[in-house]
Amino acid sequence: MESFEELLRQAEVVHGHMCAGQILGVRMALLACRRLEVDEPRGADRKKLVCFVEIDRCATDAIGMVTGCRLGKRALKFRDWGKMAATFKNLATGKALRVVALENSRELARQRYAEIENKGQQQMRAYRELTDEELFHEQWVTVDVAPREMPGYKGARVNCAECEEGINFDRFVERDGQLLCLSCADPQLRYWEPLRREGEA
Repeated sequence: MESFEELLRQAEVVHGHMCAGQILGVRMALLACRRLEVDEPRGADRKKLVCFVEIDRCATDAIGMVTGCRLGKRALKFRDWGKMAATFKNLATGKALRVVALENSRELARQRYAEIENKGQQQMRAYRELTDEELFHEQWVTVDVAPREMPGYKGARVNCAECEEGINFDRFVERDGQLLCLSCADPQLRYWEPLRREGEA
């Protein structure tokens, strides 16, 4: 795997700028790869990892870049829990590690680098230099990845009986003998609402 500095450079390119979250994400992913014995996550070991991220912030881009896990490859799973945390599973061994950024790391950054006025700059310097133990809590966990969640899974494609849109990966509900997409089965789940047509009340 590339050096820490080279991975930071690549993360900056992918994300568009360098920030404390990028450094945390690179370090989280490197730590998990070491613990899970995944030496080349974007090379020879590219099909070994599945990663669950718990926040849609900068660190997620860095984690995806280091591990090669992507939504489009079905290897990056997003859980919208608002936590600076990620769980990494080695599919070859079954081992899984959850890594959480410690809340006191910001305070450590402020204490150690009080001479730096900018909070973001304090954190970027500290997150490069603090030990893994000072930055993260690690926990070995069990993660069941259902067959339909695996990279490469091929499920039947069906059409929703109501909206007639195609549905992949078994993401449908059967009701009264009909197959419905999740948004037709429960409109409250929709993140969108259709606009009324002109002339409709």
